[in-house]
Amino acid sequence: MKLFNQHMTMAKFSFHKIFILSIALLGIQIQANAQLDGMRVIDKVVAQIGDEIILLSDIQNQRLQMIQEGMDGDASTDCAILEEFLYEKLLVNQAKIDSVEVPDEMVNQEMEQRIRYIADQIGSVEKLEEFYGKSVAKIKAEFFEAIKKRMLADQMKQIITENVRITPKEIKTFYNDLPKDSIPYINSTVTVAHLVLYPEITQRDRDNARKTLATVRQDVLDEKLSFTAAATRYSDDMGSRIQGGDLGWQTRGTMVPAFEAALFKLEPNEISEIVETQFGYHVIQLLERKGDNFHSRHILIQPKISDQALVKAATRIDSIYNAIQRKTLTFSEATRLFSDDEDSKYNGGQILNPYTQDYSWDMQNINSIDPQMYQMVQSLTPGKITSPTLYTNVMERNKEGVRIVKLISKTKPHLASLNTDRQLIEQAALNKKKQEVIDKWITQKISKNYIRIAPEYTSECKFKYEWINSQESASN
Repeated sequence: MKLFNQHMTMAKFSFHKIFILSIALLGIQIQANAQLDGMRVIDKVVAQIGDEIILLSDIQNQRLQMIQEGMDGDASTDCAILEEFLYEKLLVNQAKIDSVEVPDEMVNQEMEQRIRYIADQIGSVEKLEEFYGKSVAKIKAEFFEAIKKRMLADQMKQIITENVRITPKEIKTFYNDLPKDSIPYINSTVTVAHLVLYPEITQRDRDNARKTLATVRQDVLDEKLSFTAAATRYSDDMGSRIQGGDLGWQTRGTMVPAFEAALFKLEPNEISEIVETQFGYHVIQLLERKGDNFHSRHILIQPKISDQALVKAATRIDSIYNAIQRKTLTFSEATRLFSDDEDSKYNGGQILNPYTQDYSWDMQNINSIDPQMYQMVQSLTPGKITSPTLYTNVMERNKEGVRIVKLISKTKPHLASLNTDRQLIEQAALNKKKQEVIDKWITQKISKNYIRIAPEYTSECKFKYEWINSQESASN
């Protein structure tokens, strides 16, 4: 991997490794183990730092996970994995010495997020429990300490690098020292803004939605329709509709409060009264509950925007568009005064990129968030705005409205430079400097800790750090 890419991807790559390991800690390796014949995980201590041990199964599990993800795995891979574990255990050991603490509530939050992610990947909490042969509660109890240690290591790393700063001179030197073939090619990027109007949903629209759902609910209660058939035919939740309204297994806290408040009052197979949330009106059926975990299904009816309301919104945005074109109103003023998008109306309508948390969008990823925007930006020049168009907000359950879009800026594809990509280069330079601080810290600490590594690894592995020398000195 080229130098610049090494520095640019260091944080991301480390996070990816941590993520893979965290998934392995929660048992994903069982699936890989079942698929790869002849590769059995056998427990054996292969290394130790202080009272922190590394098992052979830890290394094999990670390698199996990497193979499952399409990466190569061989003896050198095992060495790299072992060294990553050694680094983590050194951090954990030092965290204990320095009395660094991670509150249990933070660990529980992190554990909950990971459980939810894995359940989503597998399909549901129920499938997760079935696959691993243990309840979510047991999974949490079994891996609580492992997750806590991982968080301790992360916190210790932050402490080591918290005072690292980069100067303009260092940024320039870093860039000038890059080999020409290591300077990355930057895709075209854009900054965009929009002004959105959502047609008003009237009380009459809400009443009509509630009446429709009441009729559907009664048909289910009268057994004129099964719950599954009613959801398939009428529900506005496209995600669960094709599953007959089935939401799978969820954990308390994953659904909106009003939904869960109604659900936890139900007995298994009982059907709720009509429940109102920000998404519309629901009828909920609890299928099964295990503590804070529940399996349910629902029928959602959303208030429908009337044709009159849509025409009214279109007429209004036409007037705003014409005022901007006549320059009696700026785009920024118009968004502040009229836009219904609360996330952008007070910053000139600029749309935040959730990938980067800034306002710059890579043309290669804007399509995944807002396909309509991608198409419109293709034909715009900076400073120009589109005529009013219909808008479907896919991030808010396909909420319908009208909008105008402004292209603020657009860059051409180019090699990264200090003039155009300073922030990118600065982050790469900072990552490099942080890594140098970490390297120095590791070198200092390994000579002061008891470290033992199994002979088969000391003879075969070429480590980045002098773990073997520290082992020998510790033995003496």
